[in-house]
Formats: sequence, C-alpha cells, structure tokens
Amino acid sequence: MGVCTSRPTAGVALVTVDFPPVNALPVKGWYALADAVRAAGRDPGVRCVVLAAEGRGFNAGVDIKELQRDPGHTSLIGANSGCAEAFAAVYECEVPVVAAVAGHCLGGGIGLVGNADAIVAAEDAVFGLPELDRGALGAATHLARLVPQHLMRTLYYTSRTATAAELHAHGSVWKVVPRPGLLDAALALAGEIAAKDGSLLRLAKAALNGIDPVDVRRSYRFEQGFTFEANLSGVADRVRDTFGKENSP
Repeated sequence: MGVCTSRPTAGVALVTVDFPPVNALPVKGWYALADAVRAAGRDPGVRCVVLAAEGRGFNAGVDIKELQRDPGHTSLIGANSGCAEAFAAVYECEVPVVAAVAGHCLGGGIGLVGNADAIVAAEDAVFGLPELDRGALGAATHLARLVPQHLMRTLYYTSRTATAAELHAHGSVWKVVPRPGLLDAALALAGEIAAKDGSLLRLAKAALNGIDPVDVRRSYRFEQGFTFEANLSGVADRVRDTFGKENSP
C-alpha cells in the first residue's frame, strides 16, 4: 500500500498509487505521490512518466474519513496543501506525464489527470468532481482542461461524471482501451515519447507549460480558498456529514 516507482521499459518511470479500497488518498499519500513524480522527473534516465493505480479505480480524491476524524482544521489544511503539491508535481514534472486511468477518477483524480500531458483510459473509466456532494470545492481548474467550459460547469454543479468515450470525443483522452490492456497502451505511448531526445523533451515540456493560458497552480489555490471558507462557515461539515449515508444529496 502506498506509492511505488518502477522502471518497466527504458526511459520510462511508472509511478503506481495503491491506497485500498478506492484510492482515496490521505494527506501523507498526496505528498508521497508528489515526491515520487518529482523524483522521477529529475532522474536523467527518465524521459516519460506513467501515472497509474492499483485496485478498483484510479483515484477517489481526498480521504473524507480522515477529515471527519479531525475535530480541527489540521487535516483539511494538509489535504489542501498535499493536493496542490501533487497536482503541481504532475504539471511541473520535467518530462511528459501519461495518466493511465481505469474505473473512477474523481475529485483529486481530476487534478492529477487534468495536469497530465496525455491520458489513456480504460473503457470503464469515469471522470467527475463530486465536490458539492462532499462539502468541498476545487479542481474546476483541471476539469476545464478536459472538457469545454459549459460542460465543465454542468458537471461541477450536478456532480455528474463523464465517460472515457465522452472525453475522447472532446480530445482530452488520447485512447480508450479495454481495461486489461490499459497499462500496455499507456506504456506504448510513453515509449514512443521516451524515444525522443531527453534534453529536447525537457525543453519541450517547459515550453508548453510556458504558453499555457492559465496558471494552474495559482488558479487551483484560489479555488481552495473557497473550500476553506466553506469549512469555516460550517456548510462543509453539514454536507460532509451526509457522506456515505442513504439519501445523501
């Protein structure tokens, strides 16, 4: 359980997340993921990183139960900072990052894939931000990188999800494959990228980040301010207390 890094093929680092049962990451998990991605990107032998997950789904966001066990705001502040660091680590990774997504990709998962350079998804993958049903806000910055603006708003307000096929139609998912072939497909794309000159790839990553129209780190941190405001006002706890209960909104 946790985050591990392997080297399945030349020039490719595979960072795998495993926090059973649904990959809802605790505070320490977000920081561990950030550290692993940054370390892989700094490795001169790595020219592409694949981000994947074990278990039922890619990522279920923040561990809500960890927040509920904390009577103060320590866990919330830790989750906010940890998510910001993990998302930034993917975006700022010195080499391209390919996300291999199966099953649910929710909440913080959107922050990760929205900041990735490419996404390969299994046919059963679903993407969404159930934040309004969880007493939180955030990652609209990253969902807006996956779907058009009005669809992003509708998905955000309704907490609905989009399928891998739908995101493929919008051009944000590179390829949709049967779940058993997901990792092979992601590694194949990563291998094609890793075949390029490593120094030039790093320059290309920096150049593409430099022409982005939105500062994703600043934009996400702005969103998180409203998450904290919702907690201070008590509305977040009121909504969060319905999590996992029948007839929750």
